[in-house]
Amino acid sequence: MFSGSAPLTTVQLLWVNMIMDTLGALALATEPPNDELMKRPPIGRNEQFITKIMWRNIIGQSIYQITVLVILTFRGKELLKLSGSDSTPILNTFIFNSFVFCQVFNEKNSRDMEKINIFRGIFDSLVFVIVMIATVVFQVIIVEFLGTFAKTVPLSMELWLGSILIGAVSLPLAVILKLIPVERSRKATIFKPHNGHEPLPSGPDMA
Repeated sequence: MFSGSAPLTTVQLLWVNMIMDTLGALALATEPPNDELMKRPPIGRNEQFITKIMWRNIIGQSIYQITVLVILTFRGKELLKLSGSDSTPILNTFIFNSFVFCQVFNEKNSRDMEKINIFRGIFDSLVFVIVMIATVVFQVIIVEFLGTFAKTVPLSMELWLGSILIGAVSLPLAVILKLIPVERSRKATIFKPHNGHEPLPSGPDMA
C-alpha cells in the first residue's frame, strides 16, 4: 500500500487464499444437485468459463472490498478511535479479520449467482455448513491465540462485531448487484459428432 507497509502478512494472505480457493471450492463443489440445476440447458464448448453474471458479482464485490480496505488502511485509526503503541497491530488485525469475513459471507453469495434467496437449502449440504463453521472457528483461533505466528493481536468484542458487520454487507450488496440486468449467454448449442463421421441410422426400418 502507499503507506509503505502491507496490512496483511504472508501467513494471513495464505489463510485468505485457502478460504477462497481450497475451502471455498470444497464447500461449493459438494452442494447436492437440485431440480432447477438439472433443468438448465447444456453449456457449449465455446462458451466463456466466467459468464457475464459472474463478472457482475465479481466486480461489484471487489469494488466494495477494495474500498473498505483502502479506507481502513488510511483512515482506520481515526474511524475506530485507536491510539497508543498498539494501534497499528490492532488496525492491521481488524483489516485482516474484516477481509476474511468478506470472503466467508461471499461464499454464501456464490451458492447462487442469480437468485435472491441464497439460504434456501443451505442445510442440505453438510460439508458446506461444516466448512463455514470451521473457517470461523479457525479465524478466531488465528486472531486470538496465534498472534506470534500470524502477526495478529486479540480484538475487543466491538471490533469483532465490526469485522462481522463489514463482511455481512456483502449479502445486501449481492442482492443489489443481482438487480442489475445482464445479457445472458447465447442459447446452448446442440452438440454434434465432431470426429468426421455421421451417426449410423437407427430405427425400425433398419432392423
